Amino acid sequence: MPMNQLIRCKNCDQVFLKSPFDSLPEYNPTPGLAPENFQTIERDDFQDFLTHHHGHQLEHLRIIEDSYVSEKAYSEPVKTSFFKATNGREKFVIKKFRERIDEPLQYQLIPGDYSLKCTAVEIQSQEISKQLKRDLTPSPSQDKIDAFLKLFRAIVEGIEVKGLERIPEDSWHPLEVYYKMDDVHLVYLLRNCRSIFKGREYSAMERFIRDHKEDGVLLLKATFEIELTEIVKPDKKKVSSFQPLEKQKVVWKK
Repeated sequence: MPMNQLIRCKNCDQVFLKSPFDSLPEYNPTPGLAPENFQTIERDDFQDFLTHHHGHQLEHLRIIEDSYVSEKAYSEPVKTSFFKATNGREKFVIKKFRERIDEPLQYQLIPGDYSLKCTAVEIQSQEISKQLKRDLTPSPSQDKIDAFLKLFRAIVEGIEVKGLERIPEDSWHPLEVYYKMDDVHLVYLLRNCRSIFKGREYSAMERFIRDHKEDGVLLLKATFEIELTEIVKPDKKKVSSFQPLEKQKVVWKK
Protein backbone atom coordinates (compact mmCIF):
# COMPACT_ATOMS: atom_id res chain seq x y z
CA MET A 1 0.00 0.00 0.00
CA PRO A 2 1.51 3.33 -0.99
CA MET A 3 1.80 6.09 1.57
CA ASN A 4 0.83 9.63 0.63
CA GLN A 5 3.57 11.28 2.64
CA LEU A 6 7.19 12.01 1.77
CA ILE A 7 9.88 13.92 3.61
CA ARG A 8 12.15 16.27 1.71
CA CYS A 9 15.44 17.78 2.82
CA LYS A 10 15.34 21.35 1.55
CA ASN A 11 19.12 21.65 1.78
CA CYS A 12 19.96 18.55 -0.28
CA ASP A 13 16.73 17.99 -2.27
CA GLN A 14 16.78 14.37 -1.09
CA VAL A 15 13.53 12.60 -0.25
CA PHE A 16 12.59 9.76 2.05
CA LEU A 17 9.42 7.67 2.07
CA LYS A 18 8.53 7.18 5.73
CA SER A 19 6.64 3.98 6.57
CA PRO A 20 6.00 1.66 9.55
CA PHE A 21 8.48 -0.80 7.99
CA ASP A 22 11.51 1.48 8.45
CA SER A 23 12.44 -0.05 11.80
CA LEU A 24 11.81 -3.72 11.00
CA PRO A 25 14.93 -5.88 11.42
CA GLU A 26 16.61 -7.76 8.61
CA TYR A 27 17.19 -11.52 8.85
CA ASN A 28 20.24 -12.84 7.03
CA PRO A 29 21.21 -16.54 6.87
CA THR A 30 24.40 -17.48 8.69
CA PRO A 31 26.92 -19.07 6.28
CA GLY A 32 27.59 -22.73 6.98
CA LEU A 33 24.63 -23.21 9.31
CA ALA A 34 21.12 -24.62 8.85
CA PRO A 35 18.49 -22.35 7.21
CA GLU A 36 16.71 -21.84 10.55
CA ASN A 37 19.86 -20.18 11.91
CA PHE A 38 19.98 -16.56 10.87
CA GLN A 39 21.47 -13.28 11.95
CA THR A 40 19.16 -10.48 13.09
CA ILE A 41 20.22 -6.99 12.01
CA GLU A 42 18.40 -4.13 13.71
CA ARG A 43 17.64 -1.12 11.54
CA ASP A 44 15.89 2.23 11.58
CA ASP A 45 16.00 3.79 8.13
CA PHE A 46 14.15 6.95 9.08
CA GLN A 47 16.45 7.64 12.01
CA ASP A 48 19.42 7.13 9.69
CA PHE A 49 17.91 9.72 7.33
CA LEU A 50 17.44 12.19 10.19
CA THR A 51 21.00 11.63 11.39
CA HIS A 52 22.42 12.12 7.89
CA HIS A 53 20.47 15.38 7.49
CA HIS A 54 20.99 16.69 11.01
CA GLY A 55 20.73 20.49 11.09
CA HIS A 56 18.96 20.64 7.72
CA GLN A 57 15.49 21.98 6.99
CA LEU A 58 12.96 19.21 6.43
CA GLU A 59 9.41 19.38 5.12
CA HIS A 60 6.52 17.05 4.39
CA LEU A 61 5.42 16.47 0.81
CA ARG A 62 1.97 15.22 -0.18
CA ILE A 63 1.78 12.72 -3.03
CA ILE A 64 -0.59 13.91 -5.75
CA GLU A 65 -3.27 11.31 -6.43
CA ASP A 66 -3.40 9.57 -9.84
CA SER A 67 0.03 10.91 -10.80
CA TYR A 68 1.81 7.53 -10.84
CA VAL A 69 3.34 6.36 -14.12
CA SER A 70 5.81 3.58 -14.85
CA GLU A 71 7.81 2.35 -17.81
CA LYS A 72 6.98 -1.31 -17.11
CA ALA A 73 4.04 -3.40 -15.93
CA TYR A 74 2.75 -3.04 -12.36
CA SER A 75 3.91 -6.59 -11.54
CA GLU A 76 7.51 -5.95 -12.63
CA PRO A 77 9.64 -5.48 -9.47
CA VAL A 78 12.65 -3.88 -11.22
CA LYS A 79 11.53 -0.73 -12.98
CA THR A 80 11.59 3.06 -12.98
CA SER A 81 8.43 4.90 -11.98
CA PHE A 82 7.47 8.52 -11.46
CA PHE A 83 4.88 10.34 -9.39
CA LYS A 84 4.26 13.93 -8.35
CA ALA A 85 4.28 15.52 -4.91
CA THR A 86 3.76 18.99 -3.48
CA ASN A 87 4.56 20.99 -0.36
CA GLY A 88 1.57 23.25 -1.04
CA ARG A 89 3.66 25.82 -2.91
CA GLU A 90 5.77 23.85 -5.38
CA LYS A 91 5.28 20.63 -7.29
CA PHE A 92 8.01 18.03 -7.59
CA VAL A 93 8.61 14.91 -9.68
CA ILE A 94 9.73 11.91 -7.66
CA LYS A 95 11.63 9.11 -9.40
CA LYS A 96 11.17 5.69 -7.79
CA PHE A 97 13.56 2.98 -8.93
CA ARG A 98 15.89 0.08 -8.25
CA GLU A 99 18.32 -1.69 -10.57
CA ARG A 100 18.24 -5.15 -8.95
CA ILE A 101 15.49 -7.05 -7.19
CA ASP A 102 17.60 -7.46 -4.04
CA GLU A 103 18.11 -3.69 -3.71
CA PRO A 104 15.83 -1.41 -1.66
CA LEU A 105 13.69 1.09 -3.54
CA GLN A 106 15.29 4.48 -4.04
CA TYR A 107 13.57 7.85 -4.36
CA GLN A 108 15.04 10.84 -6.20
CA LEU A 109 13.59 14.34 -6.49
CA ILE A 110 13.73 15.69 -10.05
CA PRO A 111 13.06 19.38 -10.75
CA GLY A 112 10.71 19.57 -13.71
CA ASP A 113 7.60 17.77 -14.91
CA TYR A 114 6.48 14.91 -17.08
CA SER A 115 3.65 14.22 -19.48
CA LEU A 116 2.31 11.23 -21.39
CA LYS A 117 2.51 11.16 -25.18
CA CYS A 118 0.27 8.82 -27.14
CA THR A 119 2.41 6.80 -29.55
CA ALA A 120 -0.13 4.36 -30.98
CA VAL A 121 -3.84 3.55 -31.09
CA GLU A 122 -4.71 -0.04 -31.95
CA ILE A 123 -7.73 -2.25 -32.36
CA GLN A 124 -7.93 -5.63 -30.63
CA SER A 125 -7.63 -7.66 -33.83
CA GLN A 126 -7.27 -11.16 -32.38
CA GLU A 127 -9.98 -10.63 -29.79
CA ILE A 128 -12.39 -9.23 -32.40
CA SER A 129 -11.77 -12.17 -34.73
CA LYS A 130 -12.40 -14.72 -31.97
CA GLN A 131 -15.51 -12.90 -30.72
CA LEU A 132 -17.01 -12.69 -34.21
CA LYS A 133 -16.63 -16.44 -34.65
CA ARG A 134 -18.32 -17.04 -31.27
CA ASP A 135 -21.17 -14.55 -31.65
CA LEU A 136 -22.22 -14.93 -35.29
CA THR A 137 -23.93 -18.08 -36.53
CA PRO A 138 -22.93 -19.07 -39.09
CA SER A 139 -19.48 -17.62 -38.56
CA PRO A 140 -18.32 -15.13 -41.22
CA SER A 141 -15.60 -16.27 -43.58
CA GLN A 142 -12.04 -15.31 -42.68
CA ASP A 143 -11.91 -13.05 -45.74
CA LYS A 144 -14.87 -11.05 -44.42
CA ILE A 145 -13.39 -10.87 -40.93
CA ASP A 146 -10.09 -9.63 -42.39
CA ALA A 147 -11.96 -7.04 -44.46
CA PHE A 148 -13.80 -5.81 -41.35
CA LEU A 149 -10.53 -5.51 -39.41
CA LYS A 150 -8.94 -3.59 -42.29
CA LEU A 151 -11.91 -1.21 -42.36
CA PHE A 152 -11.82 -0.76 -38.58
CA ARG A 153 -8.07 0.03 -38.61
CA ALA A 154 -8.52 2.60 -41.38
CA ILE A 155 -11.20 4.43 -39.38
CA VAL A 156 -9.17 4.35 -36.16
CA GLU A 157 -6.14 5.92 -37.90
CA GLY A 158 -7.98 9.24 -38.01
CA ILE A 159 -9.05 9.24 -34.34
CA GLU A 160 -7.34 11.21 -31.55
CA VAL A 161 -7.75 9.66 -28.11
CA LYS A 162 -8.04 13.04 -26.37
CA GLY A 163 -11.58 13.25 -27.71
CA LEU A 164 -12.58 9.76 -26.50
CA GLU A 165 -13.93 8.49 -23.20
CA ARG A 166 -11.36 6.61 -21.15
CA ILE A 167 -12.41 3.30 -19.63
CA PRO A 168 -11.71 3.38 -15.88
CA GLU A 169 -10.84 -0.31 -15.66
CA ASP A 170 -7.29 -1.04 -14.51
CA SER A 171 -4.79 -2.17 -17.10
CA TRP A 172 -1.87 -4.50 -16.34
CA HIS A 173 0.45 -1.82 -17.74
CA PRO A 174 0.29 1.86 -16.67
CA LEU A 175 1.14 3.06 -20.21
CA GLU A 176 -1.67 1.10 -21.88
CA VAL A 177 -5.11 2.70 -21.66
CA TYR A 178 -8.42 1.61 -23.19
CA TYR A 179 -10.90 4.03 -24.74
CA LYS A 180 -14.48 3.76 -25.92
CA MET A 181 -15.03 4.63 -29.56
CA ASP A 182 -17.32 7.63 -30.07
CA ASP A 183 -20.77 7.20 -31.61
CA VAL A 184 -19.93 9.14 -34.78
CA HIS A 185 -17.12 6.78 -35.77
CA LEU A 186 -19.14 3.73 -34.72
CA VAL A 187 -21.97 4.77 -37.03
CA TYR A 188 -19.42 5.34 -39.80
CA LEU A 189 -17.97 1.88 -39.17
CA LEU A 190 -21.40 0.26 -39.27
CA ARG A 191 -22.40 2.09 -42.46
CA ASN A 192 -19.26 0.92 -44.26
CA CYS A 193 -19.91 -2.64 -43.13
CA ARG A 194 -22.63 -2.77 -45.82
CA SER A 195 -19.89 -3.26 -48.41
CA ILE A 196 -18.74 -6.43 -46.62
CA PHE A 197 -21.83 -8.01 -45.03
CA LYS A 198 -25.30 -8.46 -46.52
CA GLY A 199 -28.76 -9.34 -45.25
CA ARG A 200 -28.89 -11.28 -41.99
CA GLU A 201 -25.11 -11.18 -41.68
CA TYR A 202 -25.21 -7.37 -41.68
CA SER A 203 -27.96 -7.39 -39.01
CA ALA A 204 -25.77 -9.70 -36.91
CA MET A 205 -22.83 -7.29 -37.31
CA GLU A 206 -25.06 -4.43 -36.19
CA ARG A 207 -25.86 -6.34 -32.97
CA PHE A 208 -22.20 -7.24 -32.54
CA ILE A 209 -21.09 -3.60 -32.69
CA ARG A 210 -23.87 -2.51 -30.35
CA ASP A 211 -23.09 -5.25 -27.78
CA HIS A 212 -19.31 -4.70 -27.66
CA LYS A 213 -18.90 -0.94 -28.10
CA GLU A 214 -19.01 -0.12 -24.36
CA ASP A 215 -16.66 -2.54 -22.66
CA GLY A 216 -15.77 -5.30 -25.05
CA VAL A 217 -13.46 -6.14 -27.93
CA LEU A 218 -14.24 -2.92 -29.81
CA LEU A 219 -12.43 -0.81 -27.23
CA LEU A 220 -9.34 0.92 -28.57
CA LYS A 221 -5.97 0.35 -26.90
CA ALA A 222 -3.74 3.43 -26.69
CA THR A 223 -0.04 3.15 -25.85
CA PHE A 224 1.78 6.06 -24.22
CA GLU A 225 5.36 7.01 -23.45
CA ILE A 226 6.69 9.17 -20.63
CA GLU A 227 8.18 12.51 -21.62
CA LEU A 228 10.27 13.91 -18.77
CA THR A 229 11.24 17.57 -18.81
CA GLU A 230 13.98 18.44 -16.34
CA ILE A 231 14.64 22.01 -15.20
CA VAL A 232 18.16 23.02 -14.30
CA LYS A 233 17.89 25.12 -11.18
CA PRO A 234 20.55 27.63 -10.09
CA ASP A 235 22.71 26.64 -7.14
CA LYS A 236 20.92 27.16 -3.85
CA LYS A 237 22.19 29.38 -1.13
CA LYS A 238 23.24 27.26 1.80
CA VAL A 239 20.45 26.91 4.35
CA SER A 240 22.06 26.76 7.76
CA SER A 241 19.20 27.23 10.16
CA PHE A 242 17.70 24.05 11.61
CA GLN A 243 13.97 23.61 11.12
CA PRO A 244 12.49 20.59 12.95
CA LEU A 245 10.03 18.39 11.12
CA GLU A 246 6.50 18.91 12.37
CA LYS A 247 4.68 15.79 13.48
CA GLN A 248 1.99 14.73 11.05
CA LYS A 249 -0.34 11.79 11.00
CA VAL A 250 0.73 9.11 8.54
CA VAL A 251 -2.09 8.37 6.10
CA TRP A 252 -2.24 5.18 4.09
CA LYS A 253 -4.29 4.49 1.01
CA LYS A 254 -5.16 1.19 -0.54
